[in-house]
Amino acid sequence: MAMFSSLEHFRFTLNRLRERLWVRPLIFCLLSIVASLVAKLADGTGLAALVPHVEQSSIETLLTTMAGSMMGVATFSVASMVSAYASASSTATPRSFNLVIADDVSQHALSTFVGAFIFSVVSLTAVMNDFFGIAGLFLLIFLTILVFCFVILTFVRWVDRIARLGRLGSIIDKCEKATTRAMERRKCLPNLNGVPVNTSPEGHAIYATKVGYVQYIDVACLQSWAEANEVTLMVNALPGTFAAPGRPLAHLKTKTSKELDCADVIKAFQIGSTRLFDDDPRFGLVVLSEIASRALSPAVNDSGTAIHVIGAMVRLLTLWQQDDDGCEKEEPKFDKVEIPEINMDDMFDDAFTAIARDGAGLVEVAVRLQKAFNSLATSNLPEMRLAAKRHAAISLKRSRSAMPIEEDYTAVYEAAKLLD
Repeated sequence: MAMFSSLEHFRFTLNRLRERLWVRPLIFCLLSIVASLVAKLADGTGLAALVPHVEQSSIETLLTTMAGSMMGVATFSVASMVSAYASASSTATPRSFNLVIADDVSQHALSTFVGAFIFSVVSLTAVMNDFFGIAGLFLLIFLTILVFCFVILTFVRWVDRIARLGRLGSIIDKCEKATTRAMERRKCLPNLNGVPVNTSPEGHAIYATKVGYVQYIDVACLQSWAEANEVTLMVNALPGTFAAPGRPLAHLKTKTSKELDCADVIKAFQIGSTRLFDDDPRFGLVVLSEIASRALSPAVNDSGTAIHVIGAMVRLLTLWQQDDDGCEKEEPKFDKVEIPEINMDDMFDDAFTAIARDGAGLVEVAVRLQKAFNSLATSNLPEMRLAAKRHAAISLKRSRSAMPIEEDYTAVYEAAKLLD
């Protein structure tokens, strides 16, 4: 259990570090300093008798050129990335910002440019102070050419990515991929390795000491506390739930009347000011829905983006209903912690309510919604079939109120009839 807890903490922490723009450049800077000084080790070997003599002035010229150009390229890359981040927030939704800033290619490019600059400055300083011998100079120029080639390849790859980084289609794809990962993880662990809830909430309620969204639950910590106190915990706040003083995080089931210190239970719930994609599949549906809703606003009037998002919703919910052969179904590891599964009606509300409301008067969007519901109504999950039919009926009512042209409503009605 301790290993499971540590792995989960590591995964959560690693994902948070990936969203920090300074982490990877810092690592590349440290590696650059090591690389520029490691050439000194060659001077203590017999390599000097085997390699050609390299003029110190030629290395100084090359390193000076690299140092001057890399700072300019790094500044340009930062400006381009900031522009892409601003575009993502304005054209899509601010909730997609963390996905855009965590783009691996962009962070890798910035890190490479900054690292090459540090490498050239440190190496130039060492060369000008006669730090290297013949073998060291040869190895240094070899490393410099290697770094230069790496920078060129990174720049070409990064230009291709930055051209699409802040584009709406790219952001939708990133949101869909992040939601897919969260759904696949939750499908394998529908109860987060706890046991299903078999009773209604009862017992002593445990409330959060902070206000915010539940981002992560350390179920292993809850299990250890429950075993030590010989009780059972029932979790009420899944990741994505808004924690507030009047909303319990969990209920304590115990047969004893002794007072228990629940501080460790509260600490097991990581609470922050924003929702995260990692353990919260519903948040991905919300973000995609917000993108579609903004596209359907009168100022934008982009029904094509809404239709694109509807297709993404169908793919995600279809994935949710499929049996995943890659998941190894195991017995719950934490039998003292009861955790509910995600409610299907909530997922449909997150995915389709805003789109159905804002697209009710657009025949192309309303028809595509009915076709999406028709597809999901064939699911092998009874709760998904019921949710699809419920939202199809609500969407049809919205269209009835919003469409002044009878022919438009008839097209939507004919599409909705397929669910009967």
